[in-house]
Amino acid sequence: MNSIKITLLALIFPFFLSTAHKYYVSVTQIEYVKKKKSVQIITRINVADLELTLQERFDKSITLTAINEKSTVDDYIKKYLKQKFQIKINTKEVAFNFVGKDYDNDQVACYLEIENVEAIDTIEITNTVLFDLFPKQKNVIKSKINGTVNNLIFTKEDTNQYLNYK
Repeated sequence: MNSIKITLLALIFPFFLSTAHKYYVSVTQIEYVKKKKSVQIITRINVADLELTLQERFDKSITLTAINEKSTVDDYIKKYLKQKFQIKINTKEVAFNFVGKDYDNDQVACYLEIENVEAIDTIEITNTVLFDLFPKQKNVIKSKINGTVNNLIFTKEDTNQYLNYK
Protein backbone atom coordinates (compact mmCIF):
# COMPACT_ATOMS: atom_id res chain seq x y z
CA MET A 1 0.00 0.00 0.00
CA ASN A 2 2.82 2.40 0.86
CA SER A 3 4.55 1.73 -2.47
CA ILE A 4 1.33 2.67 -4.31
CA LYS A 5 1.14 5.96 -2.38
CA ILE A 6 4.79 6.72 -3.10
CA THR A 7 4.37 5.91 -6.80
CA LEU A 8 1.23 8.05 -7.00
CA LEU A 9 2.98 10.91 -5.23
CA ALA A 10 5.98 10.61 -7.58
CA LEU A 11 3.65 10.85 -10.58
CA ILE A 12 1.61 13.79 -9.27
CA PHE A 13 4.42 15.88 -7.73
CA PRO A 14 5.87 17.13 -11.06
CA PHE A 15 2.38 18.35 -12.04
CA PHE A 16 2.29 20.59 -8.97
CA LEU A 17 5.72 21.98 -9.83
CA SER A 18 4.67 22.89 -13.35
CA THR A 19 1.53 24.69 -12.20
CA ALA A 20 3.17 26.48 -9.26
CA HIS A 21 2.79 30.23 -9.09
CA LYS A 22 5.58 32.08 -10.85
CA TYR A 23 7.09 35.19 -9.34
CA TYR A 24 7.75 38.10 -11.66
CA VAL A 25 10.56 40.26 -10.27
CA SER A 26 13.34 42.32 -11.79
CA VAL A 27 16.13 43.83 -9.72
CA THR A 28 17.95 47.02 -10.70
CA GLN A 29 20.99 48.49 -8.99
CA ILE A 30 21.68 52.21 -9.40
CA GLU A 31 24.89 53.76 -8.12
CA TYR A 32 26.19 57.29 -8.49
CA VAL A 33 29.98 57.31 -8.86
CA LYS A 34 30.79 60.94 -8.11
CA LYS A 35 34.45 60.90 -9.16
CA LYS A 36 33.45 59.51 -12.59
CA LYS A 37 30.38 61.80 -12.78
CA SER A 38 28.47 58.68 -13.76
CA VAL A 39 25.27 56.92 -12.79
CA GLN A 40 25.86 53.21 -13.31
CA ILE A 41 22.84 50.94 -13.64
CA ILE A 42 22.55 47.16 -13.78
CA THR A 43 19.07 45.76 -14.36
CA ARG A 44 18.44 42.03 -14.10
CA ILE A 45 15.37 40.72 -15.90
CA ASN A 46 14.09 37.17 -16.38
CA VAL A 47 15.27 36.01 -19.82
CA ALA A 48 12.07 34.18 -20.78
CA ASP A 49 9.83 37.08 -19.73
CA LEU A 50 11.92 39.66 -21.59
CA GLU A 51 12.11 37.43 -24.66
CA LEU A 52 8.33 37.02 -24.75
CA THR A 53 7.86 40.77 -24.31
CA LEU A 54 10.28 41.62 -27.12
CA GLN A 55 8.57 39.07 -29.38
CA GLU A 56 5.17 40.64 -28.66
CA ARG A 57 6.39 44.20 -29.22
CA PHE A 58 8.94 43.94 -32.00
CA ASP A 59 9.70 40.63 -33.71
CA LYS A 60 8.23 37.14 -33.17
CA SER A 61 11.55 35.52 -34.13
CA ILE A 62 13.61 37.11 -31.31
CA THR A 63 15.42 34.66 -29.08
CA LEU A 64 17.63 35.68 -26.18
CA THR A 65 20.58 33.36 -26.07
CA ALA A 66 24.29 33.70 -25.55
CA ILE A 67 24.95 31.55 -28.64
CA ASN A 68 24.22 32.72 -32.21
CA GLU A 69 22.02 35.60 -31.14
CA LYS A 70 20.75 37.97 -33.84
CA SER A 71 22.66 41.24 -33.99
CA THR A 72 19.41 43.20 -33.62
CA VAL A 73 18.65 41.87 -30.11
CA ASP A 74 20.66 44.56 -28.32
CA ASP A 75 18.86 47.24 -30.35
CA TYR A 76 15.47 45.82 -29.34
CA ILE A 77 16.45 45.61 -25.65
CA LYS A 78 17.78 49.17 -25.74
CA LYS A 79 14.61 50.44 -27.45
CA TYR A 80 12.39 48.60 -24.96
CA LEU A 81 14.29 49.87 -21.91
CA LYS A 82 14.17 53.44 -23.21
CA GLN A 83 10.38 53.11 -23.45
CA LYS A 84 9.91 51.49 -20.03
CA PHE A 85 12.68 52.87 -17.80
CA GLN A 86 13.13 56.63 -17.48
CA ILE A 87 15.16 58.74 -15.08
CA LYS A 88 15.05 62.42 -14.25
CA ILE A 89 17.99 63.89 -12.39
CA ASN A 90 17.42 67.27 -10.77
CA THR A 91 14.03 67.41 -12.58
CA LYS A 92 15.61 66.97 -16.03
CA GLU A 93 15.04 63.84 -18.07
CA VAL A 94 18.36 62.17 -18.86
CA ALA A 95 19.21 59.53 -21.41
CA PHE A 96 21.19 56.44 -20.55
CA ASN A 97 23.68 54.61 -22.72
CA PHE A 98 23.10 50.89 -23.23
CA VAL A 99 26.58 49.55 -22.50
CA GLY A 100 25.81 45.86 -23.03
CA LYS A 101 24.36 42.73 -21.48
CA ASP A 102 25.30 39.35 -20.04
CA TYR A 103 23.33 36.20 -19.44
CA ASP A 104 23.42 34.67 -15.97
CA ASN A 105 21.34 31.50 -15.74
CA ASP A 106 17.72 32.63 -16.20
CA GLN A 107 18.52 36.35 -15.96
CA VAL A 108 19.79 38.89 -18.45
CA ALA A 109 21.87 41.65 -16.85
CA CYS A 110 21.67 44.89 -18.82
CA TYR A 111 24.34 47.52 -18.18
CA LEU A 112 23.33 51.16 -18.53
CA GLU A 113 25.17 54.39 -17.82
CA ILE A 114 24.31 58.06 -17.52
CA GLU A 115 27.39 60.21 -18.06
CA ASN A 116 28.34 63.78 -17.13
CA VAL A 117 26.30 63.97 -13.93
CA GLU A 118 27.85 66.71 -11.79
CA ALA A 119 25.61 66.21 -8.76
CA ILE A 120 22.33 64.59 -7.77
CA ASP A 121 19.90 66.58 -5.63
CA THR A 122 16.80 64.68 -6.76
CA ILE A 123 16.11 61.61 -8.81
CA GLU A 124 12.79 60.49 -10.24
CA ILE A 125 12.46 56.99 -11.66
CA THR A 126 9.71 55.52 -13.80
CA ASN A 127 9.93 51.76 -14.19
CA THR A 128 7.23 49.88 -16.13
CA VAL A 129 9.43 47.02 -17.37
CA LEU A 130 7.31 43.93 -18.17
CA PHE A 131 4.09 45.40 -16.73
CA ASP A 132 2.25 45.22 -20.05
CA LEU A 133 2.48 41.40 -20.24
CA PHE A 134 2.87 40.52 -16.57
CA PRO A 135 0.51 42.55 -14.33
CA LYS A 136 1.92 40.93 -11.15
CA GLN A 137 5.46 42.03 -12.07
CA LYS A 138 7.43 43.82 -9.37
CA ASN A 139 10.53 45.86 -10.16
CA VAL A 140 12.89 46.35 -7.25
CA ILE A 141 15.45 49.15 -7.34
CA LYS A 142 18.37 49.29 -4.95
CA SER A 143 20.10 52.66 -5.14
CA LYS A 144 23.24 54.10 -3.63
CA ILE A 145 23.36 57.82 -4.27
CA ASN A 146 25.37 60.38 -2.30
CA GLY A 147 26.16 57.72 0.29
CA THR A 148 22.47 57.00 0.91
CA VAL A 149 21.02 53.57 0.24
CA ASN A 150 17.37 53.24 -0.78
CA ASN A 151 15.23 50.30 -1.83
CA LEU A 152 12.19 50.97 -3.99
CA ILE A 153 9.48 48.62 -5.25
CA PHE A 154 7.57 49.41 -8.43
CA THR A 155 4.25 47.75 -9.23
CA LYS A 156 1.72 48.20 -12.00
CA GLU A 157 -0.12 50.60 -9.66
CA ASP A 158 3.02 52.45 -8.52
CA THR A 159 5.33 53.06 -11.50
CA ASN A 160 6.97 56.35 -10.51
CA GLN A 161 9.09 57.17 -7.45
CA TYR A 162 11.03 60.22 -6.32
CA LEU A 163 14.04 60.58 -4.02
CA ASN A 164 15.31 63.88 -2.59
CA TYR A 165 18.96 64.26 -1.52
CA LYS A 166 18.92 67.98 -0.65
